[in-house]
Amino acid sequence: MKVFEDRFWSSRDGLKLHFRDYAGPEGGETGLPVLCLHGLTRNGRDFDVLAPRLAAAGRRVICPDLRGRGDSEYAKDSATYTPIQYGEDVLALIEQEGLERFVVIGTSLGGLMAMGLATIIPDRIAAAVVNDVGPWLKPTGLARIKEYVGQGRTWPTWVHAARGLEEMQAGSHPGQPLDFWIGMAKRLMTVGGNGRIVFDYDMKIAEPFLALDVNAQPDLWAAWEALARVPVLVLRGGLSDLLSAQTLDDMLRRSEMAEGLTLPNVGHAPTLDEPESVAAIERLLARAA
Repeated sequence: MKVFEDRFWSSRDGLKLHFRDYAGPEGGETGLPVLCLHGLTRNGRDFDVLAPRLAAAGRRVICPDLRGRGDSEYAKDSATYTPIQYGEDVLALIEQEGLERFVVIGTSLGGLMAMGLATIIPDRIAAAVVNDVGPWLKPTGLARIKEYVGQGRTWPTWVHAARGLEEMQAGSHPGQPLDFWIGMAKRLMTVGGNGRIVFDYDMKIAEPFLALDVNAQPDLWAAWEALARVPVLVLRGGLSDLLSAQTLDDMLRRSEMAEGLTLPNVGHAPTLDEPESVAAIERLLARAA
């Protein structure tokens, strides 16, 4: 049984963008809505385990595909594949859906977007989950992402795709069985026009990212501190090569309302269906008002 509705909104430059709308159980919502923002090469399916759980508890959950991902249109100009443009797109979605106050859950790029939104519409964000990302990122992790983003590999079957994904990301999720990798492949990939399995994003999203200097990062601490007035959960993979333990400590020192949780034997990024992650997210939602 389908537990969400496929819906759309438009960007200011005319793209038709897609989101999954989990309305929650009949009888109305019992909590603030939740906006889930995915990572660089991912899409709204990244939350297809967490979102139904939150919706069943009485919350509306909105999971957009950023431009160039999933069922959203690809941009005509690859220069628009930037966090600033993604943020503008999501602001248009927030306005369309009338989200006056909401909780934002962001993985990697989505976590950076959550911080950015807090600088623009601080009164609307009631709480946030920032998943394995922070105001400063380890250059080694950014360099690793540069090695695979935009690589248009294909596979003949889902099992082959899962094995290929495991080869690329085994260090982030060591010891996981084939079923785990098949599930992740189906979140990240789709069947292409030629019947082969491909990553479900426009390969051109890589162009602005590859132009970044990993050793010359912008100062994002003010954006992090914009979240300091609301409850925040920062998740970190214990094996993460993107968010360091020191940066997490610095984030917690600058925000009295933030809770940090490091998941052992997980790299970048936690999937948000780990029991510890789910319990921490539910604690955060209970604090959000």
